[in-house]
Amino acid sequence: MVRLNLLVVEDDPVIGKSLKQGLTEAGHDCALAKTGDEGLSEAGSQQYDALILDILLPGKSGLQVLEELRQRGIRTPTILLTALGSVEERVAGLKAGADDYLVKPFALPELLARLEAVCRRASSRPAPVLEAGILKLDLTNRRVTAGAKEVDLSPTEFSLLEMLMRHAGQVVTRKMLCEHLWKSDWEGATNVIEVHVNRLRNKLDKLTSEPLIDTVRGRGYAVRAN
Repeated sequence: MVRLNLLVVEDDPVIGKSLKQGLTEAGHDCALAKTGDEGLSEAGSQQYDALILDILLPGKSGLQVLEELRQRGIRTPTILLTALGSVEERVAGLKAGADDYLVKPFALPELLARLEAVCRRASSRPAPVLEAGILKLDLTNRRVTAGAKEVDLSPTEFSLLEMLMRHAGQVVTRKMLCEHLWKSDWEGATNVIEVHVNRLRNKLDKLTSEPLIDTVRGRGYAVRAN
């Protein structure tokens, strides 16, 4: 199995530590979030190969986290962890956008096998097209259109717009953009982000009558959802 970049969202410290250790020892990179809000923020700001998401979490439940991620267009393969495993709960999880589920307690080899299966299925699916207002971003062909007009973007501009569109209607901070683009801390990179956003904005504004990217003073940027 290839090395995966995984996010575990689990509030139980014993289970969370055990999962992270087991997945790391199996050769994968693994981050751990302990609340629904933390998991939502982490899954929305970083690219993961798969999520392992407990249903019962402090704050937002696992189902709420998953539903919000899917509404944003984030299709990361997700395995739900449940203590009950009732038919109703499984149906609710699948309707929320889960790819698979596991009932606690479970063996690590079974989780690894299910991770391999959901990632294999995901790799065979066409990448989604993100939409926000008149903007369409085709992740498969890496094409961006504003209405009927195609927009020629650099790789950095494309990644920047992808992040903004995945969070359409919401503020994306400079820190989130820096982490998405360069997987690094944002200190000292504010001006660099502003330069790239301004270049992207100039290209889009030439094709529309209204600005598509708003600056939220002191917070970051937002693409209009409608």
